[in-house]
Amino acid sequence: MPRADFYLIAKPRFRAEPLRLVCELAKRAFAAEQPTLILTRSQDQAEALDELLWAFDEDAFIPHQLAGDDDDAITAVLIVPPGVAAADRPLVINLRDECAPGLFERVLEVVPADEAERAGSRERWKTYKQAGFEVNKFDM
Repeated sequence: MPRADFYLIAKPRFRAEPLRLVCELAKRAFAAEQPTLILTRSQDQAEALDELLWAFDEDAFIPHQLAGDDDDAITAVLIVPPGVAAADRPLVINLRDECAPGLFERVLEVVPADEAERAGSRERWKTYKQAGFEVNKFDM
């Protein structure tokens, strides 16, 4: 059964820098040898995440890149801005307003701390549940 895990941003360090939580999730995925797609909301967010993945933890090395070149298939973590195609992977970290497309075993939804920005995540929760996903929530 596919899984959808919703990570609600609560801790001050993630509130101040929500992409830091995405980096932590990517670090865990890489440690577990799970090829991962990160679906960003924009090209700017993709580039910011690309930079942060190099810098957020000096002891961690997470092979990653922006999607769209020949190395996509061998790179552990692929950052996918809107409008860029990428092959399906077992794990997806979704930062977009709509449910993650494609086939995957597990999706991690990062839910903003701001109540006004959470409405879309409630809709995605319902959609995943109706599609037969096991749905979980974690406060981060």
